[in-house]
Amino acid sequence: MKNNEQLNLIAGSFSGEEAKEILMNVFSTKIQFHKVKNFVAQERNGTPDEKTNNRIAELQKEIEKIIQVTANAQQNNKRLLLQAVVNIELID
Repeated sequence: MKNNEQLNLIAGSFSGEEAKEILMNVFSTKIQFHKVKNFVAQERNGTPDEKTNNRIAELQKEIEKIIQVTANAQQNNKRLLLQAVVNIELID
């Protein structure tokens, strides 16, 4: 593997409903990841992981934006162009 890779996660034009489904799945999965991570921290240390809790709150705010943007697209009969790239880099 090279020291860095770029993965094309999402690329295309989608209806408001399709875009909402795709983005909600991605963000919900990420929230679930952090909830499990927080649960493990609570079980091990007896205290919640504040960094993880903050990230969950940030992601939930992003979900609110997703709902607004996709609803606007649906109301105006517009499509949404989604592009998401994941950059992976080996670090020390």
